[in-house]
Amino acid sequence: MLSFSPGGLSAPEKLKDQPVTIYRVNEIFETLQGEGVWAGTPCTFIRMQGCLVGCPYCDTKHTWSAGVVKSTLLEAMQKKDSEECALMTAGQIVGYIRRHAHVVITGGEPCAQDLTQLIKDLRGRGKYVQIETSGTYEIPEADWVTLSPKINMPGGKDVLSRSYAMCHELKMVIGKLADLNRLQAIKDRCPPGVVISVQPMSQSDKATALCIAACLQHGYRLSLQLHKFVGVD
Repeated sequence: MLSFSPGGLSAPEKLKDQPVTIYRVNEIFETLQGEGVWAGTPCTFIRMQGCLVGCPYCDTKHTWSAGVVKSTLLEAMQKKDSEECALMTAGQIVGYIRRHAHVVITGGEPCAQDLTQLIKDLRGRGKYVQIETSGTYEIPEADWVTLSPKINMPGGKDVLSRSYAMCHELKMVIGKLADLNRLQAIKDRCPPGVVISVQPMSQSDKATALCIAACLQHGYRLSLQLHKFVGVD
């Protein structure tokens, strides 16, 4: 994870007579997108704090809670995979974006927070905004929406029917044959031309074999969590 200079940022202050959206941010870092259509693309990740979906195989479980609030993002990012987060305005978040046109908003579940102002400000700086979401909350308009539908998870959150209409990519985590059957049942809810990616759960050999077979049979794309193979966050 790359470090960022503070840029004078501190705990957010409310503007007089103007409502301000405050975001819970776990970390902001530069990396390569490791999954889906944009794998290999240099980008900046904005990881939001908070998620109620409860996926058993989640590799960012530290983002599930509301978080332990720190005064600055730099302080919150001192510990890797920590529940600590910072409260930030959209403007403060944008102030941390030093390079890369591609910005990925993830979590946690990013759409549990109202991303409208943040996306507007990022686009105002010429950024291409990708959201990675479970589809269990309303999805705002973005340049690219990666929907990874989380169905029948312990958190009891349902994927909203509108989420399928909003996505540009349907990325399904596959652990067993039943997951592929579920994908077959939901894929037609997406608009024509949506890219379908299948991602082996926990990179297991069995799941990988299932995904490869499905790609060859149905024309899906294989998503292999590239960042874990090359050793970046």
